[in-house]
Amino acid sequence: MGAYCNDGLSLSPIYSFASSQDLRLSKHVHDNVHGNIYIDPLCLKFIDTEQFQRQVNFYNAIRDIGLLRELKQLGMAHLVYPGAVHSRFEHSLGVYWLAGEAVQKLKNYQGLELDIDQFDIQTVKLAGLLHDVGHGPFSHLFEREFLPQVLDGHWSHEQMSVKLVDDILDKHYIEIDPEMIRKVKEMILASSEFVRPIGLGEKHFLYDIVANGRNGIDVDKFDYIARDCRACGLGCNFQFQRLMESMRVLGDEICYPAKDYLTIHKLFATRADLYRTVYTHPKVKAIELMVVDALLKANDYLNISSFIQDPSKYWKLDDTIMKTIETASNPELKESRDLIMRIRRRNLYQFCNEYAVPKDKLENFKDVTPQDIVCSQKNGGVILKEEDVSVSNVRIDLTRGRQNPLESSGFIQDYESEDKFSIPDDRISHLLPTSYQDMIVRVYSKKPELVAAISEAFENFQLRTYGIKAQVHATPEKKKRRL
Repeated sequence: MGAYCNDGLSLSPIYSFASSQDLRLSKHVHDNVHGNIYIDPLCLKFIDTEQFQRQVNFYNAIRDIGLLRELKQLGMAHLVYPGAVHSRFEHSLGVYWLAGEAVQKLKNYQGLELDIDQFDIQTVKLAGLLHDVGHGPFSHLFEREFLPQVLDGHWSHEQMSVKLVDDILDKHYIEIDPEMIRKVKEMILASSEFVRPIGLGEKHFLYDIVANGRNGIDVDKFDYIARDCRACGLGCNFQFQRLMESMRVLGDEICYPAKDYLTIHKLFATRADLYRTVYTHPKVKAIELMVVDALLKANDYLNISSFIQDPSKYWKLDDTIMKTIETASNPELKESRDLIMRIRRRNLYQFCNEYAVPKDKLENFKDVTPQDIVCSQKNGGVILKEEDVSVSNVRIDLTRGRQNPLESSGFIQDYESEDKFSIPDDRISHLLPTSYQDMIVRVYSKKPELVAAISEAFENFQLRTYGIKAQVHATPEKKKRRL
């Protein structure tokens, strides 16, 4: 990821929000990414609640836990990258701080023109603080891989964040302008499929600071890219400070000087590289597949999925459910316990192989299933079953699917410009990629003794589907010999 590293990051004090208010009323916290940050009194009231801190006894008071503090930002990645133990709590504070810095920056340069006031600053900061309060256990695994297998409808952590904001207000009677809370909830949903229409007269650009549904350039990414790279020991050559310094609002949209298009491309490229090397690392995915199976096997007894129906129950759910399962003696949880013990002993689902879907097949691609692999088995000594196989369909893109994100970004020629424009493919460096999405199919064997048979069936599937073996590496001889 390049040689530049975001160690000791801090933003210029020239536009720091902390310098514009009485710091005696704020709480001082040192963050290992952004340095000194200051939490204002209103946001501190939200932080000091059980819904944000999430300190409770889960499932019949088995053990004390703290949820945002016990929700690891990168799920199970710490079992491959030992330093990746940072939490949603830290990330939320970081996004709060960057959101305040960003809107204060715009106020300093365009405050009169944009009519940015203290109400706007407080609203954006609060949205940054609360944008992830609805996250479930094990990062995105809970909503993207576990819940779809036990629910008929769709559920998102953004929707739950909004419900938990209401739950906090109902339980703690925090005095706050109802209009501010309405806008905070809209900003939380701004990049989701549940985005609410923004009314006439609203300052649309404010909704793009925390969760940008227009082009994906937002302070949420600024924080987690810097934080995740640091935690995993990766170099990071994306410098969000440059974008924070150069952004301007034109036509109710946050735009950037055209000369910074490579910096924006690095934002998306670094994110994609994190997905490839950390978030979807083959070993990380193997562990996540096992965690999903453990949750599915425990769901009937623990009713894990029922927690999403009630915010007053949901905030009691966190990563420590894994410890709850493995320390329980109930026979109903034996299969789940056995899976977790396999993770502890590093007896993981075995990676067989992977391939990237050919570019000309991406548009009509359908997820590969265990059934597809089992049905590709030829006559052999072992009869495979669907429950023996696990398939991970990994989509990696630059946030805009198969589209170039620069085409959705607003650019200006310079700070005096009154026109904004996008940058099409044919105007950017020819060294940058012409394809903006990868679809990787990975196959795992749940039993070590079936690796050879599943690997062979996977090869047969590729030949049947594409006429070639699309995998980059041939199946290792040691895997072939396992049978």
